Amino acid sequence: MRTVTQRAFGGPEVLTLSEGPDPVLGPGDILVGVKAAGINPVDAAVRAGLYPLLGDPPFVLGWDISGVIEAVGSGVTGVAAGDAVFGMPRFPKQAAAYAEKVAAPASELAPKPRGLNHIHAAALPLAGLTAWQALVDAGALKAGQRVLVHGAAGGVGHLAVQIAKARGAFVIATASENKTDFVRNLGADEVIDYRKEDFTRHALEIDIALETVGGDHASETVKTLRWGGVLVSLLAVNDAATTAARERRIRVERMSVRPDRAALLELARLVEAGKLKVHVERTFDLAEAAAAHVFLATRPKGKIVLTT
Repeated sequence: MRTVTQRAFGGPEVLTLSEGPDPVLGPGDILVGVKAAGINPVDAAVRAGLYPLLGDPPFVLGWDISGVIEAVGSGVTGVAAGDAVFGMPRFPKQAAAYAEKVAAPASELAPKPRGLNHIHAAALPLAGLTAWQALVDAGALKAGQRVLVHGAAGGVGHLAVQIAKARGAFVIATASENKTDFVRNLGADEVIDYRKEDFTRHALEIDIALETVGGDHASETVKTLRWGGVLVSLLAVNDAATTAARERRIRVERMSVRPDRAALLELARLVEAGKLKVHVERTFDLAEAAAAHVFLATRPKGKIVLTT
């Protein structure tokens, strides 16, 4: 099978197409013929050696997949060859999704949402699970709450806006000027161009803030939260932000996404109900993985996807 392997840390050029054997199934695994694989910022960080989740190269990047089951391992029930599935297996361990076939735990995948093609299904798992786990699990989101989403045009952000709206929140979102219309069309109630406006003057009495920037930005975000609110950060939170939050009894949650079949099913229900749409800005062939990572660095709207 074709696979994208990297043998050294570095820029996108280290991603090279190679031939490899089919994955070996372990107990509880299924073999998925990958139709599409989503690309996420964490992939680029691992590739560059900035976030060494997978140890030293060689390894195969990627976690998001959508495809069709080709074989079922021992102990697996409830699924069969020919079933269409999607998910984010094994994170933060190697899933080797940049490949034509992936061996994945059946318990970490779910049926592909009805009416969603493989390209858009592959774009959903990691970003969608991150948004869901941040808002629903860590943030305990309730209807009527005010939610602030930073980076609302990105992979996680554009899904977080829609999830919050679907659960009855009032959503304030930040984005750059050329992406504000995109975010507004996602359903955000207010959109702030963070390059022109001070979001702390417009986003007030926030119940849950989703922080995707890090550094000093977290301290500024704390200012927007009501007494007793929740700051959910995908990045490290500095001491200044932690101290400011403690003084106002703001709960700080530093989260990392995890495989979660139940949440995948919830995301699929939102998709099938027409309440969640995945934006794919561009697709690349598996052989173009390096070019896809170059494009990822431009911070496109939504997601980009590799196809096999």
